[in-house]
Amino acid sequence: MFPSHDQTSLNRPDGGPFDVRGPLTRRARPGRSTPRGRCAAAALAALGVLAVTVAAGAPASAAVPANASTAVSAADEPAPPPPISAPAGEHAPVQPDVDAWLDGLLPAALESAGIAGAVVSVVDDGEIVTTRGFGYADTGTTGGEAVPVDAERTLFRPGSVSKLFTATAVMQLVESGDVDLDTDVAEYLDFDVPRRFDEPITLRNLLSHTAGFEEVIDGLIGSGDASPVLRDSLAADPPEQVYEPGTVPAYSNYGNALAGYIVQRVSGVPFEEYVRRHILEPARMTSSTFEQPLPDGLSGRMSRGYTTSSAAPGPFEIVGAPPAGALTASAPDMARFMLAQLGEPGTGSLLEPETLDLMHAPALDESTLGNLAASPRMTLGFFDESRNGRWIIGHGGDTQYFHSHLQLYPEERAGIFVSLNSTGNTAYATLALREAVLQGFADRYFPAVTASGSGAGTGDDAAASGTVEATAKEHAAIAEGSYVASRGMQSTFLAALDVFSTTQVTAREDGRLLITPGPGSASPALYEEVGPWVWREVGGQRTIAMRVADDKVEAIGWESAFALLPSQPQRLPALVYPVLGASALILLVTVVAWPVGAIRRRIRRQSLPEGTGRVTRILTKIAALCTVLALVGWTTTVITVMSLQDVPELSLRQLQVLQGIGVLGLIPAAVQVVGAVRHRHGWRRVLGTALVVLALAGIAWLAIDLRLLAPSVSY
Repeated sequence: MFPSHDQTSLNRPDGGPFDVRGPLTRRARPGRSTPRGRCAAAALAALGVLAVTVAAGAPASAAVPANASTAVSAADEPAPPPPISAPAGEHAPVQPDVDAWLDGLLPAALESAGIAGAVVSVVDDGEIVTTRGFGYADTGTTGGEAVPVDAERTLFRPGSVSKLFTATAVMQLVESGDVDLDTDVAEYLDFDVPRRFDEPITLRNLLSHTAGFEEVIDGLIGSGDASPVLRDSLAADPPEQVYEPGTVPAYSNYGNALAGYIVQRVSGVPFEEYVRRHILEPARMTSSTFEQPLPDGLSGRMSRGYTTSSAAPGPFEIVGAPPAGALTASAPDMARFMLAQLGEPGTGSLLEPETLDLMHAPALDESTLGNLAASPRMTLGFFDESRNGRWIIGHGGDTQYFHSHLQLYPEERAGIFVSLNSTGNTAYATLALREAVLQGFADRYFPAVTASGSGAGTGDDAAASGTVEATAKEHAAIAEGSYVASRGMQSTFLAALDVFSTTQVTAREDGRLLITPGPGSASPALYEEVGPWVWREVGGQRTIAMRVADDKVEAIGWESAFALLPSQPQRLPALVYPVLGASALILLVTVVAWPVGAIRRRIRRQSLPEGTGRVTRILTKIAALCTVLALVGWTTTVITVMSLQDVPELSLRQLQVLQGIGVLGLIPAAVQVVGAVRHRHGWRRVLGTALVVLALAGIAWLAIDLRLLAPSVSY
């Protein structure tokens, strides 16, 4: 689904829906899930995509209605014990300290964010340190009894964290010799996937999100009585391949699901059954399943999912690509999975130590990624989420209602899992809360340590920055420009999202870069060069790297499965916004003015000037009206799609017909201009008809370039 980095974008760092990191996509991705539109384009047409930003955020509301007899309030929560105090750097991840820290953080944070409930599990040194539940699995807002989260029994949906189970299954088959990481996946499939490049697509590519697929949203999450047939969901309408395999990180729910189907094909058993036999049972995860809907023994333990804690619960979500996000699990089970991934003895062996090492190591190097290898890289399933100089691997996930993240500290033999059952009262509510938990855990129990052990950090940054001072300004100037995320829908009508979700890189006089919005953030961030084409956030820990050729930036790596790519010149906001806004305004005024003018002429008993052409005039009116209706329709469609709701193909075809009429209307509109000039109707009428032609031409150009008239209406 969507990794959980940026909940308002398909390009969330954790992946999106199932992760949307994760964008509609983790601190965007997948699958991650949305746009980060910032500028208000003029007039009606601009709403066509900018409204997605509004759709991504939930309305603010109180935590849980206090006036509902069966609902609960903060007063019903027992007062948390006071946090255990200890000098900085002397905390140990033992149960009393971890419990006290969580009690001091989560109850108030959940209420403030409008999130109904949460679970957290922590492991360390081969043991489950704690599993905690907070808030409510059922708030009682629909009239039933309020049910608190039970850390041992309540089930949550981890979203794209499910991808770690798919990756584990693949690595088991690698270990047994049944599949090879670097063999073309065509050897394992019984249907063809789109190929634009000669380079083979491998399992290594699928697990590291470098197969080159564009993102797919249609069918990502829905509701119903049964899980879709995996092969059908993958073979029916596969996404286009838009990047050469191995070269551009681009989070893909489809790619991971394809890996899951290969597990099914090679093993000879359904994917859900394989995971149950070879992962869940050996790890003693008795309260977990990939089945949709849940089996009878588990369905009664499922937490409800909410937009906000005061809202009515949503239905059980059916994930259209089960390997990418269909897991349901309890907090203790996720703790057992973390222990198994850490290779702890007696915790249910899933992989041999050598295979775990391979799975946790970077999947690709500079031979294909180039200098992007200097930025965080995917392992064979995990994101690199290192902090405080500690090696951390993890994965986040987002469905419509559940928002989760798992992190492992392989060298410290520790891990943490957190899951929330509500989206919250702001677009970034779950992102902020998960960061508070994950970063708080890292800073409290695994802080940065100097050689002297002072915990003050290292001096590497200062030393490194001195080595690039001479090139910082030059490199910053080359990097300046507008960029779009690699995770996107380039061949569909949703390509329009790129225009309204750009990232602006600005070179400052001191050689530093101002990135707006900052990678994985909603706010601008300042970066300084600390190595050749490697930049680190000032006052932060995030690192980005640039791949450059012929003094031009090809890509910016900022997250393991995400990159920024230069915007296409014709899609720069500085060009599109004025054209879109002015054209929409002209057509809207035209549509309103024509009936007003007709009424006025009727009242005054006036007639149109000679040579205005009744037929061409009517056709031009129809074209303008159809174009305005199409823009309104695309607005509604984008909002609906980014809310993970289905849009019938017939509706999309109807919009294309309206848009096509607007394009064809250029002909009668141009005839109108010629007639006005030939018959000397005056400069006002000539100017008015010319503006209509320009407006229709502007929208026609955007419709063609942004794929609104593409033969395929898949998304």
